[in-house]
Amino acid sequence: MIRVLVAGLGNMGRSHALAYHGQPEFEIVGLVNRTPPVLPDELTGYTRFDDFHTALNATSPDLVCIATYSDSHAEYAIAAMQAGAHVFVEKPLATNRDDAVAVTRAARDHDRKLVVGYILRHHPSWQRMIAEARQLGGPYVFRLNLNQQSRGEEWATHKQLMETTPPIVDCGVHYVDVMCQITDAAPVQVRGMGLRLSDEIAADMYNYGHFQVLFSDGSVGWYEAGWGPMMSETAFFVKDVISPGGAVSIVAEDIAGSSDIDSHTKVGRLLVHPTSGEDRAIDLEDEPGHQALCDAEQAFVARAILENIDLSRHARDAVQSLAICLAADESVRTGKVVDLHQPEL
Repeated sequence: MIRVLVAGLGNMGRSHALAYHGQPEFEIVGLVNRTPPVLPDELTGYTRFDDFHTALNATSPDLVCIATYSDSHAEYAIAAMQAGAHVFVEKPLATNRDDAVAVTRAARDHDRKLVVGYILRHHPSWQRMIAEARQLGGPYVFRLNLNQQSRGEEWATHKQLMETTPPIVDCGVHYVDVMCQITDAAPVQVRGMGLRLSDEIAADMYNYGHFQVLFSDGSVGWYEAGWGPMMSETAFFVKDVISPGGAVSIVAEDIAGSSDIDSHTKVGRLLVHPTSGEDRAIDLEDEPGHQALCDAEQAFVARAILENIDLSRHARDAVQSLAICLAADESVRTGKVVDLHQPEL
């Protein structure tokens, strides 16, 4: 039995807690949130804390799930590993590359498992897309975006997220990770642009941005993300991979809208267009919803701990995708092209 402490009970934290609640490998020993959370009935009986370090000392967990705001991820992850716990941490791993590297080194030094919340890695349809793209062969062109038209509570959540992290970093790590899995080449350069489209966010923050990343094999990637009530619902979900061998695209069908969380991972159908040969439509039935993906993600965490899975490549990938998105943010803020260098972990 893996005794788990869950820190942060927003949308993702609640979903992870429900995953632990429903899987026999886990026992929840505490839930942490700074303010009284709104919880589903399944979670109301667990001990609650309003301070992370108090909860960590009181519960001595085997695993800590960190689903708080980004600026606390690195601090909480390192503290958990120093206390002897394995760590699952939501993306992004940290708000800067040095802190991300420090977390991965703490996992190595304390011999603890570190899993970062790249939920698309556990989605069978995205796994199929990556496999189909790799079969075409590179170099690749990646065209990926995820814009979200948000109002009311959703916009309030986005504004709170943007107190520490712009959209191209918060969401971008998922899709840059997909690029890196397909090309398997080192990123070498990033160019970004962004714009502040609302007076409701800090003067030094922007709620729309896009960037281009160049890889050592010649592949190029484009990613775009924007949040807010002004964002368009037109072409908010573009997922294309193009190569000399053809293209693989997600065909977005029956998507409720850009603010629907299930639409962020939903595939439905792939269109494979080989340069030579007939197009193939791959219907992907019975796709997992958001909660099912969180269940799969935490099932992997259990296997990683119980089967002692080597996660060193996972850690390198997490730092690399974050480094690309942070370089994009730097490019937006400075107006300069940013060259990338692989960090030593």
